[in-house]
Amino acid sequence: MEHTGTMYLAGQDPHQPMLSPATLADLTGFPPILLQAGTNEMLLDDSTRMATRAREAGVDVILDITADVPHVFQAFAGVLDEADEALERAAVFLSQHIRARGTAHTSAG
Repeated sequence: MEHTGTMYLAGQDPHQPMLSPATLADLTGFPPILLQAGTNEMLLDDSTRMATRAREAGVDVILDITADVPHVFQAFAGVLDEADEALERAAVFLSQHIRARGTAHTSAG
């Protein structure tokens, strides 16, 4: 974890809110968020914390937790059914929010 953390920070101050959004960022005004994690995910606690903080900030958030899958399980698309299903749910989420945003811009114009 130390090596990965060092790579992630790339010399930046770890207390910058956007480097640790689950605990530090002001999420007010964020667009809708889809968080996908597995029950075996090392970042599951961060995902649940981020979802809670986003809801408290009035953000539309979906926390999508899949049982018994590894970190970044979506990378196993075509191998794990759970990965394929998660990516399908992500596509639906994006389609709904892109369509809703397009409708809002059309009706405002």
